[in-house]
Amino acid sequence: MHRKPNFLMLVADQHRADCLGCAGQFPVKTPHLDRLAERGVRFENAFTPLPVCAPARQAMLCGENPDSYGAFWNFGFFAAASLSPKGYWPEALANSGYQTAFLGKWSASEDFGPTDFGYQTFVSMQDYEAFCREKYPNRKRPNWFGHTSELPLEHSKTHFLAGHAARFIEEFAKSDAPWHIRVDYTDPHLPCEPSEPFASMYNPADIPPWPGVGDTFEGKPYIQKQQLYSWGIEDMTWADWQPAVARYYAMVSQIDDSIGLMLAALERTGQLENTVILYTADHGDMCGSHGMLDKHYVLFDDVVRVPMIWAGPNIVPGRLENKFVSCGLDLPATINDLLGISAPQGQGASMAPLLAGQDVPWRTEITASSNGQQFGFFNQRMIRDQRYKYIWNLTDVDEFYDLLHDPGEKQNLIYAPEHKERVASMRRKLLATLREQKDLLVRSGWLDRQLAENKKI
Repeated sequence: MHRKPNFLMLVADQHRADCLGCAGQFPVKTPHLDRLAERGVRFENAFTPLPVCAPARQAMLCGENPDSYGAFWNFGFFAAASLSPKGYWPEALANSGYQTAFLGKWSASEDFGPTDFGYQTFVSMQDYEAFCREKYPNRKRPNWFGHTSELPLEHSKTHFLAGHAARFIEEFAKSDAPWHIRVDYTDPHLPCEPSEPFASMYNPADIPPWPGVGDTFEGKPYIQKQQLYSWGIEDMTWADWQPAVARYYAMVSQIDDSIGLMLAALERTGQLENTVILYTADHGDMCGSHGMLDKHYVLFDDVVRVPMIWAGPNIVPGRLENKFVSCGLDLPATINDLLGISAPQGQGASMAPLLAGQDVPWRTEITASSNGQQFGFFNQRMIRDQRYKYIWNLTDVDEFYDLLHDPGEKQNLIYAPEHKERVASMRRKLLATLREQKDLLVRSGWLDRQLAENKKI
């Protein structure tokens, strides 16, 4: 009997879509991910439903729009919904005979852990911190801009997780049962602490600016410029940002190196060809783009676009796919199809036909949302097609960008006469999609006129 495919799922924290070597946009070295892309499919238009850690990772389990059930932001700031076990795909995999393990950052539920969701083994970031306290009791803590870690590479967070995952790969190979391992990194989320040799891999002076650098914020929501003052970074120049961005590059390359440990374990045990591998992220990072830090109060591509690479059985290799997909909503349906299980799949669509190289009808726009975070409430909803992006800011001026001529999203064209009809059309499309996704903002109907009748000033 042919054994079902294994499933290795790798989720980075705050990894920009343009920071892959195979993306060809910035000088980031990711040889293992580049090789994975050659073996599979890289999606250049993969988006997060909500660029905050907990809601995005919840969507990966349930496939539901986080705004439909109140998962507006991370835990610990304002009241936020938390998932409870409901037979989601990890549990379905375990029930169908899969060996399962979760390693790393868990933020899908405040009340339940991975073992409640079908994972038989859990190696947590608390386990890593206990390891560090024992071996490095005087470890330095960086500021938000990071520093070079004094820890050797093998004791870094990335390689701690990857080393454990590699051992699980080898242990699980001894059984006839298929397996699923999920590794959720905490990197390259700020503050970046790369170990050598990666910490010195990039010369800060050689780091080119992001397309969004140089934004004046003219005609944009007040809160965007306010963010610079809230973080105390209003006077930083690109030269000031370059060392932090070099460390960000270094962390991406360090993650890539850790992935090499797992790929090597797959090859040693003869399991590479029968393992579905997914690499993606919960969201992106501003990392100095628009002069900003972190990811809040904006829906720029810097934070909503994510890397996504699939490889393995029934996946046509060497393809670049530009259709719009969601790293959250589309994941459960895809796993159902690729692994032959039946679990709740939420509101998304299966990417399996796209992975198989089929030309199937597909969405022509993608949506995302934000609701603020530690600096207060601020509701935003976005719809984007291949050229234009419209952002509905409920309590401030809206945004509209021509991404062909302004990929950095620096010029807000919301009042441009030549785009008046297009803005109205995208507002109607956004409202229709939010209704389909059961977004709580449009449930009552009080806000409908802004979008349906173009009554937003």
